[in-house]
Amino acid sequence: MVTRLIVACSVMALCVVVHAAGLAVALRWLRLPPGIHPVLSNLRIFIRVAAWIVILHLVEVMAWAALYVWNRALPDMETAAYFSAVTYTTTGYGDVVLPAGWRLDGGVEALTGILMCGWSTGFFVAVVNRLSIASRDAAHR
Repeated sequence: MVTRLIVACSVMALCVVVHAAGLAVALRWLRLPPGIHPVLSNLRIFIRVAAWIVILHLVEVMAWAALYVWNRALPDMETAAYFSAVTYTTTGYGDVVLPAGWRLDGGVEALTGILMCGWSTGFFVAVVNRLSIASRDAAHR
């Protein structure tokens, strides 16, 4: 059980690294390009950041799925990706379950998904705030 917990925490750490690196990339997109109307520019940035965040989450889901397939906890990548997405998002349909020895990993994945989704939400709120302040400051010049 301790080994399983260490492995699960290692995948959680990988998800943190992916998320941190991905959000650092997204920070570069927050500069308003000159000559574009601020509303259209902001909309473009919001869509780009939202799509990027979804891609980050999918990479993290696939990392968990790969763990399950690699260790034969689930039979194939399709089943593992489905299980992982349902678990990571805490939807929890229950139609696919892990073997008894792997259930703690599923819980760690769900906690990781909650944390990463919360981080994404906080980041998106910060982006909206930053762009609204930038737009307000530009209007007052």
